Amino acid sequence: MKPMERRGQLSERRVLVVDDEPDIRELLELTLLKMGVGVTAVGNIGAARDALAAERFNLCLTDMRLPDGEGLDLVRHIAGMGRDLPVAVITAFGSTENAVAALKAGAFDYVSKPVGLEQLRTLIRSALALPDQVDVTTQTRHLLGESTPLKQVRELVGKLARTQAPVYVSGESGSGKELAARLIHELGSRCGGPFMPVNCGAIPDALMESEFFGYRKGAFTGADKDRDGFFQAAAGGTLFLDEVGDLPLAMQVKLLRAIQEKRVRKLGATQEEPIDVRIVSATHEDLAALVESGRFRQDLFYRLNVIELRMPALRECREDIPVIAASILRRISAQQGLPSNAIAPEALEALSRYDFPGNVRELENILERALALSANGQIETDGLQLAPLAGQTDAGDATLQGEMALPEYLDGIEREAIMSALEKTGFNRTAAARQLGVTFRSLRYRMQRLGIREPDSA
Repeated sequence: MKPMERRGQLSERRVLVVDDEPDIRELLELTLLKMGVGVTAVGNIGAARDALAAERFNLCLTDMRLPDGEGLDLVRHIAGMGRDLPVAVITAFGSTENAVAALKAGAFDYVSKPVGLEQLRTLIRSALALPDQVDVTTQTRHLLGESTPLKQVRELVGKLARTQAPVYVSGESGSGKELAARLIHELGSRCGGPFMPVNCGAIPDALMESEFFGYRKGAFTGADKDRDGFFQAAAGGTLFLDEVGDLPLAMQVKLLRAIQEKRVRKLGATQEEPIDVRIVSATHEDLAALVESGRFRQDLFYRLNVIELRMPALRECREDIPVIAASILRRISAQQGLPSNAIAPEALEALSRYDFPGNVRELENILERALALSANGQIETDGLQLAPLAGQTDAGDATLQGEMALPEYLDGIEREAIMSALEKTGFNRTAAARQLGVTFRSLRYRMQRLGIREPDSA
C-alpha cells in the first residue's frame, strides 16, 4: 500500500499516522495539517515500516490494533531501529492494560478513543517539542559521580525525559529522589511548564481532595472563591507526588481515576475538566510491600510504577563521595559568603568509610556543621562529628567510665526534644514540626535517623 502524503505549510516537522480506519486516519491528518505539520498516513504496520525506511519523522501516531499486528509491534520495531523517535498509541476506551503496556514498551504517550481533539493536540505539541538531541551529561551535572550506579541513573533519566510515562522514583531518604524528578522534567518537552512538588504525607486527610483537585466558591464553609488544586497548578508541566505511600486509601481511588481519565472535578463542580500533567511519584518506603499489606492499592501502584528509577544510596557510591562533598562545600560556602574550606585527607577518608543512613542530605548537614566549626580554613575529622560505625569503638571518639561521645550526646538531646513535641501534639508530626521550628520533611528524616516510631507502628 502506497502511503498517502499531505503537507501543511510547515514541512520541518513530519508525523507518521498508522490507522486502518479511514475516518480516524482522516481526522488525524486534518488535525495535523491545521497545526502546520507534514503528514504521511498509512493503514498497516507493513506500510509503516516502509515509510520509516524511506523518510525521517518527528512523531509516530499509531492505533493499537492493526490488520497485520499491534501498535506495540511498531513501538518495539522503532526502538530496535535505534531511532530517537517518539511513538504515541491510540487505545480503546478503558483499555488501561494496553496503555500501560505501550508505555512500558517505550511509547511516548497514549490517547484513548474516542479521540479528544484538544488532548490530541496537546500530545502532538509535547512530542514535537522534544529536542532532537539532549546532552544528558551536561544537563544532569547535578547528579555528580562516575560510579556505575550513578552513570546508570543519568542514562535512564535521559531516556525517561523523552516520554510521558509515569515514573516511580524509589530510594532511601536523602538519596536525591526529588532532584531526579526535576531533571526528568527539565530535560523533557514539559520543561517550559511548572514543576509542582507535593508532599503527600504533610496534607491533612480532610483537605486532600480540595488540595489536589481544587474547589468552587461555596463548596464548603470558608470557600469564598474558586481555587485551583495541584493538578491545575501543574498544567502543562509535572506533578511530583513525594511520599505517595502516605496517601489514604480513599484518596488513592480518586487519584487513580484522575490518572486514568486525565480529568478531574473540583469540589462543588458538576463537570469534570481535562488535565495535562505528567505524574512522577516517589517514596522511601517499599511500595510493593505496602500493596501486599493492603495499605496501597495495587491498581494505582501499576499506574504509578510504569517505569521505576531507583536512586542508589550514598554508601553504594563511596568513590563519588569526595567529588560530591567538594561540590556541596562550595555551594554552602557561597551561600554563607565564606571562603571554600578544604577537607583534610583524614576527614575525607572518614567520610568515605561512613555509611550515611541519611545519604546526601545527611552529608550536607555534616558539612554545614563542620564548616561552622572549622577555624583554620580546613575541615578536620573531629569537626565532622560522625557517629561511630556499627560494631566499632574508637577510644578517640568516646571516653570510658560510661561517658558518651559528642554525637551520641547531641542525638540524645535531639531525641528528647522531638519526643516531647510529639507527645504534646498527640504524635501529630505536622504540628510537632511547627512547634520545633523545622519542616515536616526535616522532622521525618530526624525521626527515621533516631529510630523514633509512632506508638502504633513500633
